Amino acid sequence: MRHFLLMSTLGCHLCDQAIDILVTTLDPGLHSVDEVDIAEDDALVERYGVRIPVLVDESSGAELGWPFDRATLLDFVEGLA
Repeated sequence: MRHFLLMSTLGCHLCDQAIDILVTTLDPGLHSVDEVDIAEDDALVERYGVRIPVLVDESSGAELGWPFDRATLLDFVEGLA
């Protein structure tokens, strides 16, 4: 199973859009996603504050920044395999 982290924060409408894409695109049998609220960590705010939402592959550290759509997400995930 491939695990991802979605860098986001409360009240981020773009993050809500990203979650919708993730939920309707990724296979829960093959992929898991944990949402990380960057507001709880100064280092994450520094790194991702103006870029969220950002999907991070936990294994490789590869990042997919917003904006992304279903096709872009699938290309990103397939490129990790």
